[in-house]
Amino acid sequence: MLTATRPQHRLTRTWSEHGEKSFALAQPETSEIIYPDSDGEPMGETGIHVQAIMYLYSALMTFFQAVADVYVATDMFLYYEEGNPKAVKAPDVMVIKGVDGTYERRSFKLWEEQRGPCVIFEVTSKSSMLEDLVNKSMLYAQLGVREYFIFDPLQEYLEPQLTGFRLEDHQYTHLDPDDQGRLFSQELGLQLVPDRNFLRLLNPKSGRLIPGHRDAADTIRQLEQQAEQEAQRAEQEARRAEQEKLRAEAAEAELTRLRALLGQNA
Repeated sequence: MLTATRPQHRLTRTWSEHGEKSFALAQPETSEIIYPDSDGEPMGETGIHVQAIMYLYSALMTFFQAVADVYVATDMFLYYEEGNPKAVKAPDVMVIKGVDGTYERRSFKLWEEQRGPCVIFEVTSKSSMLEDLVNKSMLYAQLGVREYFIFDPLQEYLEPQLTGFRLEDHQYTHLDPDDQGRLFSQELGLQLVPDRNFLRLLNPKSGRLIPGHRDAADTIRQLEQQAEQEAQRAEQEARRAEQEKLRAEAAEAELTRLRALLGQNA
């Protein structure tokens, strides 16, 4: 938990040994302003929402892993008004450029970092839809978040499933999707691709989807299965080669025996 302190001075009354009254400046008291780093609330409304959030977070971490001045955070308290712990939001995923991306924070304070998010994602649900569409949209625009995306993994509350905004003249304007419902993020340089319960990230330079944590785990399992199958095939080939060798040796021995027998008869 991170705190800020504000000193407060007070006067104290003292008495001398002769009964004379005087005043002195006491040691300053410290009044703490507490900025919590958690509210105990779950990350998403359902497991589907959590998985969608974690894919976005892990895919962005993968994409920016070699970039030292980009920080990616998920479900982290974003404080935007110094001295007011109630001025806080916890975006599902946010990307901040121009800060130390290797330093792990417990919360993000705009006045300390001197930078704000350039992109925010909210994975919306029944309980958060109005907050995401109205209140957060207004706040993020005021904070200068250049792109804001809202994704509905259940396809129950948003039509289309993915909605995006870009900041122009201090106001958000809607981004137009292509005929497949995809949006392009100028800030990230990535194509955002709705895929059932997930919002996939496509690198237009390579034409490939960026893997998230589940994709990486699936890839590892597939490679392990392939390696096991190759080992089994190699073992079968070795057994087959040994059997062929034994058959060849047996045939050679039989041929030698027959030649010897023919020689004796002759």
